[in-house]
Amino acid sequence: MRNADKERVRTYLVRRGLETAASILIVAFLLFALVDLMPGDPIDLMLQADPRLTSADVARLKALHGLDRPLLERFGAWLSGALRGEFGFSRLYGLPVADILVPRLGATLLLVGTSFLFALALATVLGTSAALRPHGLVDRLVNLLALFAVSVPSFWLALLAILLFSVELGWLPAGGEPAPGAGFGEWARRLALPVGVLTIGSVGPLLRFVRSGLLEALREPCIRTARAKGAGTLRVAWGHALPQALPSLVTVVALQTGGLLSGALVVETVFAWPGMGRLVYESIMGNDYNLALVAVLAGAAATLLSNLAADLLHARLDPRVQLG
Repeated sequence: MRNADKERVRTYLVRRGLETAASILIVAFLLFALVDLMPGDPIDLMLQADPRLTSADVARLKALHGLDRPLLERFGAWLSGALRGEFGFSRLYGLPVADILVPRLGATLLLVGTSFLFALALATVLGTSAALRPHGLVDRLVNLLALFAVSVPSFWLALLAILLFSVELGWLPAGGEPAPGAGFGEWARRLALPVGVLTIGSVGPLLRFVRSGLLEALREPCIRTARAKGAGTLRVAWGHALPQALPSLVTVVALQTGGLLSGALVVETVFAWPGMGRLVYESIMGNDYNLALVAVLAGAAATLLSNLAADLLHARLDPRVQLG
């Protein structure tokens, strides 16, 4: 890479990094303002739990915790602490927010990452099979599966999976986290139903884009040249057409990140999986302001960073795209 190209890439990375940081800052302020509008602050909840507290006690506690200060001043104080890694304490758990967030984030990454890999593999195989024989039986079945995956609500599919595989057949547990020290088999049994539901929920758009991307790539002149040279069907599809469709697929995958995280919220709640989705639900329902704010902000930051990674990977896969 020439020095001019390196400088252009470096400038692009700095600019996109600043844009991403600014976007996260704006999202953080909006979330802080929305959380501030939630009914009942922690001091009001303390007043409801202990009727012996007087109005003077409430005023003193609000001044002590800074709840009587203007919104911008409180956001500045929170942001200053967040930049130092101090996100406050959770009212529900009585622990620092970071201590609760890290294991929950790992559980969500395990669930979402596993389901995403399964969905991507399934979409690649089925989408390729459909594109190689358009308007055939396989193509119609794949389109039907994609339509079903896009249309079916995740909570309904999760309840149906519990009724079938847990209640009626008794093959898999209905939910919950594995016991401490559980082996791989127990983890696989606990993950089977939520991963299956999330995989079906996310495979629909991937199927459609893999199929359409391959159909477009198979019309390129280079594909006809490869076929004229005697390349087989699988080699044409996997060795020539799929690499051309990858840049567009990478963009779709990045856009799927937000949908996967929102779908995880419903699935984790239904299956009682100890992840970020369930944590967001519990913190909002329990008026745990610090925990709700940081948990939702983590999901927004993950979506923004995945879009940045997709742009970089797109430029890496497609030589026609130049950063900056």
